[in-house]
This record gives sequence, C-alpha cells and structure tokens, in this order.
Amino acid sequence: MTKYTVDDRGYYGNFGGAFIPEMLYPNVEELRQNYLSIMSEPGFQAEFQRLLRDYVGRPTPLFLAERLSEKYQTQVYLKREDLNHTGAHKVNNTLGQILLAERLGKRKIVAETGAGQHGVATATMCALKGLECIVYMGEVDIERQAPNVARMKMLGAEVRAAKSGSRTLKDATNEAMRHWINNPVDTHYIIGSVVGPHPYPDMVARFQSVISGEIRRQLAEQTGSETPDYVIACVGGGSNAAGVFYHFLEDEQVKIIAAEAAGLGVQSGKSAATTFLGKPGILHGSKSLLMQTADGQVVEPHSVSAGLDYPGIGPLHAHLWETGRAKFMAITDEEAMQAGFALARLEGIIPAIESSHALAALEYLQAGPSEKVVIGLSGRGDKDLATYMKWMEI
Repeated sequence: MTKYTVDDRGYYGNFGGAFIPEMLYPNVEELRQNYLSIMSEPGFQAEFQRLLRDYVGRPTPLFLAERLSEKYQTQVYLKREDLNHTGAHKVNNTLGQILLAERLGKRKIVAETGAGQHGVATATMCALKGLECIVYMGEVDIERQAPNVARMKMLGAEVRAAKSGSRTLKDATNEAMRHWINNPVDTHYIIGSVVGPHPYPDMVARFQSVISGEIRRQLAEQTGSETPDYVIACVGGGSNAAGVFYHFLEDEQVKIIAAEAAGLGVQSGKSAATTFLGKPGILHGSKSLLMQTADGQVVEPHSVSAGLDYPGIGPLHAHLWETGRAKFMAITDEEAMQAGFALARLEGIIPAIESSHALAALEYLQAGPSEKVVIGLSGRGDKDLATYMKWMEI
C-alpha cells in the first residue's frame, strides 16, 4: 500500500530530504529532533488549540454554496479559511511554529512571503508574543501586494526587499535562508509552505491539517458522512492544499484535485504549472519537482497570483502527483480571474486569486448532482482588489 506520510529520512516516496549547507545543519537537526515531541506535549496542544479558537477564530465554517452548486449542478462546499484572523490559512502554521520556537528558546523570527499573507500571519504572531520579526519579500510582490506590506509594518515587522532574480517568492526564500545561516543561534525560520528541508514539509502539513480535520467533522454534521467525493485546493508550494488533503490521503474513494497556476498557458513560457513543466530537482533544501532548464537552472515562474508564483511544489505534492493519488490541473490567469468574479457575484465572497484557481477547477470536474465537492478557500481577496479592478478594465 502506498504511504503518504513522511519517512524517517524526511522523504515522501522519491521526494523530500534535507539538502542544506553545513552551517544550517545544527538548526535543522534541532528542529528535527524536537518538533514531534514538542507538538505532542499536552501543554503545547492546549495553548495551540486555545489560540486557534480564541484568537484565530477556528473552526472556520464549511459553507454549502447554493448558487455556485446550481451553476455546476453538484454540491459545492467552501472551507472558509478566508475567515481566519489575518484573512488566510497561513496563521494556522505561524501560530504553531511560533509556539514551537518559544519552546526552543528562539526570540527572533525570520520569514519569507509571496502574496504577503504568510508575512502578515508571522508578523501578527510575533506581535502577540513579543518577538522580533523580519520578513523577506520580493520587490515585485511588495509592489503588487501593498496592503499586506502596510499591515506587516503596522504590526512591527521589518520588511526587507529581495532584489535578485525574478524578485518574487523564490528569491525572498533565498534571502530568508541566507539570513538564517548568518543568525543560527537566536533565530527561528518560519517557512510558510510545505517546502524546504525536512522536517518543514511535515511540520507545516501537520499544523495545517486542522483544516481537513474540521472538514471531516463538519461534513458529518451537515451530511451524515465524513468524506466528500472531491477535495480541491490550489497549489503553489502547497500548504493550504496539504491542510485540505491531509485527513483524506488514505481515503482512496476521495478524489484529490490540485489546481496549479498555468499563467498565460502551460507552454507560453509564462507559467507556474510545475507538474506539467517540472522535473526532479533540488530547491530550498528538498528534492521535489522543479521547473528548470536542461542544465538545472531554475525557470522563472509566472502567475497573476503572488502566492502561486513559485517554480516548484512541496515534496508531499510531488509524491501525490507521481503516485497518481492527486490529479493536477493547470488553471490560467484568465480562468482564475473569471472564477473569482463568479464567486463574488454568486455568493458575495471575494476570494484571494490563489483560491480562485481552485474554484476554476469546477469547470473541468463534471461532478454529479449528488456528489459533494469541498474547495479550500485559502484566503480572502482584499489583498488582490487592485489586480481584480485592473482586470475588469481590460
């Protein structure tokens, strides 16, 4: 039977591991040796669950979108991560990692961000706990996600621009890792997705698994069955998708759909559809699927959504792709934007453009009238209003 959990070496099948500079080894090893025992401590879990409830606002609703369901002639449920404090799923992970960092004696936090949601969530938790916070963000993303930059600064974080390469998420991650190498003793690096060296992909997936745990309970309350026919989520690095899929991985009857960003089209040269364009490679400390040239240079990704603008995917998702457990769809900028407008007009919910990619997958699903489809609505669209407005003028 295929295994979907990480093994002792940090691998999901052929993907994963920890490919790191020697200077980072003590940090990563300290995390690897301690994360599971800290996370299982009753005191840790009590504080984590209390803050998820009283501060983050969990559980988030599972909403039967009746007008959207009517349009697609199936039963569409939205897992409303957009209703979390800070406006996205990212806070589930940053809360968990901040509590973990505290128990490891780290008082300084560094993070990377693309769309800004992870940066905001990190800055928020650092403010709550009185920790120093530095967030690296690509210069391009700083420009297109100005509201989130302002929020981070208001929360007391220092936002540093990544000016190399494509000046987007990949480059922000490079800079954050470089910072961690130079400040190994007092600093914890909060990776915002299921990428990076082991144990990050597993640790982030575990913190985000609260999403699918709630889906199971809520679906049972609403329908009498814990399992939907389909679960759909957008995938960049893939933390939201890992959270949405986690508690369904062993339920083979649940079909898993991952929506990647095709940008201007898979073969356009302006895309971020990793499973269609990538091949095995190493980026940011783990082996996964990676968009790269014949000689191994990273191909610059493109997506209208800053959070999906990444040239790889997490090793768990690469494993789900290779084993066929998940079906990957390539959703263009145009398809995603139209799906976002449709949700706004049909249900009164403006989604993050990342989430709009998952919504656009409904066009290709052909689910039956009695089938239940759960979509991870990873974040709200406030941060993307300028992009939505620009699109409306075209």
